Amino acid sequence: MRHLRRLVLWDFARASWQYDVVVGLILVFIFAIPRDWFRDQPRASTLVLMASQRGGNQVFIATDLLEAVPEKERSRRAESLIHERTGKNWHVVRVEPIRDEQAQEIKGFIAYTARTN
Repeated sequence: MRHLRRLVLWDFARASWQYDVVVGLILVFIFAIPRDWFRDQPRASTLVLMASQRGGNQVFIATDLLEAVPEKERSRRAESLIHERTGKNWHVVRVEPIRDEQAQEIKGFIAYTARTN
């Protein structure tokens, strides 16, 4: 029990073999364990401020956030998404889809906004 307590509290003299073993175990844990065990995979942002010009902004919105929304309601939904994610109250003037080169598949949306006070 005493050895377990010393291991948990890391009560070893520096440069001792026990200290080196614990450091080695920590390094093995850090570099040998796959990232997906911790569900720590990088994800692309679904809402990105792209540009600001003359009091307005362009915001990229991922496809899955607006694709199922009817076209007439996209501006309102885009406003609520921007407010939820950033806390900013921007009025969305229009939302345009970004299409692939063959103009078939929607790759995302650009929301053009105007700042409101």
